[in-house]
Amino acid sequence: MSKSDKYPAESGRRRFVKGVVGGAALAGVGAMGSATVNTLTTSGGVGGGATVATTIAHTGGPAPRGLPQIPLRITDEGYIEGIWPETTTITQEGQEIEVAQEDLGGRTYAGEWFQYCGVESQENIQPNFESDNLFRSVTGSYEWQDETYDAGDRIHVDDFDDYDTWGNGLGTDGVGKPAAVTWRSEDADSDLNAVVIRSEQIEQAAEEDEWIAASTDQGFLAYLNVCTHFCCIPGYKQLEEAARYDAADGSYCVCHQSVYDPFTLEESLFIARPRPD
Repeated sequence: MSKSDKYPAESGRRRFVKGVVGGAALAGVGAMGSATVNTLTTSGGVGGGATVATTIAHTGGPAPRGLPQIPLRITDEGYIEGIWPETTTITQEGQEIEVAQEDLGGRTYAGEWFQYCGVESQENIQPNFESDNLFRSVTGSYEWQDETYDAGDRIHVDDFDDYDTWGNGLGTDGVGKPAAVTWRSEDADSDLNAVVIRSEQIEQAAEEDEWIAASTDQGFLAYLNVCTHFCCIPGYKQLEEAARYDAADGSYCVCHQSVYDPFTLEESLFIARPRPD
């Protein structure tokens, strides 16, 4: 997070930005733009095209846009569950196809948000893939998490009770408590890597914004953790090097120094890649 932010860290406040990011309108196409667009019309792919996704903000480095948010809720048992859009059938280019999309918090939430960097080819991103949608712990990212969970354990709200004070010596304490997780990855050949963060800033923003209220719960926010530049795995509060790029309290991708702000949400227009038919 930039030290020049209008809401300094000690205020416990950040801006949640709304609106389409104009510069990202075709950034998802990249240097091989024409080739990517052409794949949208091939018979071997469905469900791609121009898509508006809600993302955590891209604030630095070469990435074209932010990381797509995963709406979530807390189950009655206290586990954190990602919301997957309802499956429906639409007609696209003369053929009926299944897509995952639904209205949520005044916006259209769709599976196309996650169709980039090869993720679109994974079975767990298919509209009708069956999963309980619970976030499950992975190891090696945070000491507190490794002490609390084994790999594959469901993460629980009670284990984030110290979210307003938690710190690991990187950046500012009390900004937000994270967990590295997988989503919709049980019985799948490939994992969907994600990050869940609980923060007072998210709680505050949910009081004022319909989308944030509908897509977060009790201060929890989640996003798909696949860099939109070259598909690497960024880290939130994991590397001291992040401070050099004004990302001590942000998500930092070590591969090419792309930086994201989990506490600012924005809408990004990009070209979602089609799923294999």
